[in-house]
Amino acid sequence: MSMSSDEDISPATTLMVRDNCLCLHVRRAARAVARRFDEAFRALDLTNGQFSLLMSLNRPEPPTMGSVADLLAMDRTTLTANLKPLERRGLLKIAPDEKDKRSRRLLLTDDGRAMLKQAFPIWKAEHAELEKLLGGDADALRRGLLSLS
Repeated sequence: MSMSSDEDISPATTLMVRDNCLCLHVRRAARAVARRFDEAFRALDLTNGQFSLLMSLNRPEPPTMGSVADLLAMDRTTLTANLKPLERRGLLKIAPDEKDKRSRRLLLTDDGRAMLKQAFPIWKAEHAELEKLLGGDADALRRGLLSLS
């Protein structure tokens, strides 16, 4: 069944959506930012997602898997898959929660802390470059993005 000409979407409409779609622009920007950080962290054999995950464990008390999943906006299955290579590298440990044996805590190891110590200056420099590219609008962008989540 073909669409009638009344239902056709014009090429002009397609261009208007392409130029104005917030979802498209946020996704493209997120991918570009992720690629920049992945490249910056490449020498450490670390991805931007792994950096964020390790940084999320840098707390006074080891967090639960659920709290890390919430912070990183990941489901637990995805989080578990992302933890495995970091655990194999000895950057974190997964341990039962002493108060609730069904729950798991994520512990940053000494090697994990050493990795963060190496990675943080790289993050800081790359982040400064991105803020410069935004021309002073980074705080407004952060506020806008936070209001959506």
